[in-house]
Amino acid sequence: MKDLFRILRENLEQGNEGVLVTIIASSGSTPRGAGSRMLVTREGIVCGTVGGGAVEHQAEMTARKVLETKNSHIKGFNLTRNQVADIGMVCGGDVTVYFQYVSPEDRKTVALVRKMEQAFQTDEDSWLVLDITDETCWKMGFYHGEDQMEDGEEGFLTLLRKQPEKVFGGNVLQIEAEGRKFYVEPLVRAETVYIFGGGHVAQELVPLLSHVGFSCVVMDDRKEFANPEVFPDARKTIVGDMEKIEEYLHITHRDFVCIMTRGHQFDYYVQKQALAARPAYIGVMGSRNKIKVVTEKLLSDGFTREEIEQCHMPIGTPILADTPAEIAVSIAGELIRTRAERR
Repeated sequence: MKDLFRILRENLEQGNEGVLVTIIASSGSTPRGAGSRMLVTREGIVCGTVGGGAVEHQAEMTARKVLETKNSHIKGFNLTRNQVADIGMVCGGDVTVYFQYVSPEDRKTVALVRKMEQAFQTDEDSWLVLDITDETCWKMGFYHGEDQMEDGEEGFLTLLRKQPEKVFGGNVLQIEAEGRKFYVEPLVRAETVYIFGGGHVAQELVPLLSHVGFSCVVMDDRKEFANPEVFPDARKTIVGDMEKIEEYLHITHRDFVCIMTRGHQFDYYVQKQALAARPAYIGVMGSRNKIKVVTEKLLSDGFTREEIEQCHMPIGTPILADTPAEIAVSIAGELIRTRAERR
């Protein structure tokens, strides 16, 4: 998604028009859900996907027509068994697709696209909002940060302020407010994976997690195990005291914690502080004996067995992983599943 908005911005700044093709609703066994998006220019599909196969081909042809008419519109596609055979679906489904013509002459929209791209760089919670009341005359908005709203048509997002928890908190949705219809999509969710211990598994894990959309921060008390040269894909590396991690970072309820330090004592320091922070996920790497020793210390500190057992110990999906790379795959799989369940 980040690349798509970057490419869209570059195209607009070069004076090229485009069509954003977005699935705004889906049902049945469609290959891609609401929020799937691709960018079509006169060169064809330049970034993104709405599922491949029949639906993507039809969507591309429709987008090419939109480039000629310059009229945005919504179109539904019904996929039959025969149409979906080429993309491996077992039965049909329906998708509603929004074809959004974007012109380089629309300076307000160009400015919004720049701000959306910046949101990916800063890892800031943000939402894309489309006013689709009149599908041929759409308006785009961008909600981010501390209740900040940006829109191409001054003020239209204020209609959604009355129910921010419902609108700006969950999944993709369509909502009506004062007779107008909106499509709301989480654009960036600031979920950070804090990895404590920069050893071999961490070095395999960070590139994997970064590739699937997690923002990674690595902390170790040794500089040779926490630096940008070792972790070029990490958002940040920290060298610091494992007994005082709160002095270097702030763990929130949306974040993920992976504990893979070099020994029992450091695992204990980090897990104790992580439990107090109550993140979305805590995983601890190590043998069952190591985990047992740390658990006994945490129980003596006053944590309940129920609290401790909510941690994933040992970390990762049980796939009989052996090498650091295999263990990294098992951890990445568990984090992907946890993220999907939370959403």
